[in-house]
Amino acid sequence: MGPLSGGLSPFRRAARGASRPAAPSGVLASPAALGQRGFTLIELLVALMVAAVIVAMVTISGAPNPERALRFDAERLAQLLSLAREEAQVRGAPIRFESDDTGFRFLIFRDRQWRPITDDGDLRARPWEVETRLVVERADGRRTLDFGRDLVEPPYRVRMLRQGATVTIVANGLGAFEVLE
Repeated sequence: MGPLSGGLSPFRRAARGASRPAAPSGVLASPAALGQRGFTLIELLVALMVAAVIVAMVTISGAPNPERALRFDAERLAQLLSLAREEAQVRGAPIRFESDDTGFRFLIFRDRQWRPITDDGDLRARPWEVETRLVVERADGRRTLDFGRDLVEPPYRVRMLRQGATVTIVANGLGAFEVLE
């Protein structure tokens, strides 16, 4: 067939939308041929930025905060002091709180001497995770905390100092303990 015979060349038939030969079996067609498209560069960058913001928020909220740790220890100590006060009343024996820079413990007065409490898991001796100093401030000037059978005691404050931060535990003398910044 020549150009004068009215027939079209194979190239012109393809250009006019004539059928194409099928792809050999086992060969996948390209995504462009199937009408699919992938993610654009902008979409990928937005997804990466969202992921980066989420990772940053998790990292910041999970980072150790010395002031938060001190506050947590103060609240735990306030609960333990309240428990020691109640235990002294229930057991009918005085309980003393002692601390130094490395840890704290509770003692009970038995057989005319102070002995560490070993039969109570809550009032056991505990170390500080970080060096901590306690300062007891009482109106009567005493620097120890002794809990006895009395239901009313003089009010006092316990200041916890750690790495430049300070938290205060306030006891009203009636058994209520409050943690203040």
